[in-house]
Amino acid sequence: MSDIQKLKDIASQIRRDILRMVTGAKSGHPGGSLSSTDVVTALYFKVMKQNPENWSRTGEGYDMFFLSCGHESPLLYSALARRGYFPVEELGTFRKIGSRLQGHPATDTGLPGIHEASGSLGQGLSVAVGAALGKRLAGDPNKVYVLVGDGESQEGQIWEAAAFASHHKVGNLIAFTDWNGQQIDGTTEEVIGPDNLDLRWKAFGWNVLVVEDGNEMEQILSAIELATELQSKEPKPVMIMLKTVMGKGVDFMEGTCNWHGKAPKPEECEKALNQIKETLGDY
Repeated sequence: MSDIQKLKDIASQIRRDILRMVTGAKSGHPGGSLSSTDVVTALYFKVMKQNPENWSRTGEGYDMFFLSCGHESPLLYSALARRGYFPVEELGTFRKIGSRLQGHPATDTGLPGIHEASGSLGQGLSVAVGAALGKRLAGDPNKVYVLVGDGESQEGQIWEAAAFASHHKVGNLIAFTDWNGQQIDGTTEEVIGPDNLDLRWKAFGWNVLVVEDGNEMEQILSAIELATELQSKEPKPVMIMLKTVMGKGVDFMEGTCNWHGKAPKPEECEKALNQIKETLGDY
C-alpha cells in the first residue's frame, strides 16, 4: 500500500470519528472539521516531527501545530488519538462533563498534544507566530504549523499577526487557510463580500500557495514541500490556501453552512457513515 493510500485511509477513519463524536455529544462542528481533515492528517501522519511519548506544551525539539479555529476540535482530538497521544477510546467522552475533550481545546484538562486553548477566533495565528519566534530565539530548527478558517480571517487580529510575522521574517511558520467559502450563517461572500484572501496575504508580505483541491492528499503534500523549499531560500512565512469542500465526504453536508455547528441525528450519522470507509476500526 502506498503512503498516499495510507494517509487517505487514516483521513477516512478520522472523518468517521468526527461524525460519531459530534453525534454522541449531540453538539459540535462537523462541517469545518470534515473539510480540514486531509491537511491535518497529512501533518500528523506524514509531515511533522513529533514525539507523542515525550510531549510537552513547550514544543521544544519538535514541530508544533496550532488549531486556531478551535471549534474544529473533534478533528484535532481524533488525529491526536490516532497518532498515539492518548487512548482512542477516550474519543467517546467528547464534550461530556469532566472530559479532557471539551468543545474547544483546553490546556487545563491535561490533554497531551494541546499547546493552546483555542476557540476565540483570530487568536491562534498570534500564538503560532510567538511560538515560531521562540523556536528561532532558542536555536530550535523545527517548524510551527497553524490552521485558520476563512470565516475566522474576518477577525482583525489575524491581520495584525500577519503583518508582524512578515515584518519579523518568521521563516519557520507555515500556515493553512481552510478556504471552503462557508461560515456559521452563510457563504463568506454573502457575509463580507469577495474575500480575495490569497491576494490579501500576498499584500501582507507572505509567500502564498494556492491548492486547487485542498482535500487531495498529493496536492497538500506538494504544497508543504514547496513551502519548506521556499523557506530554505528566504526566511518568510508561508500561507497555503486550501480550496476545500465544507462537510467533505458526506453528500448531504457538502458545500453548505448548514452543518457548521449542527450535530447529526443518529439516523443521519448512520447515513453519513455508510459513505465513509472504516479503515482503522471505530472506537
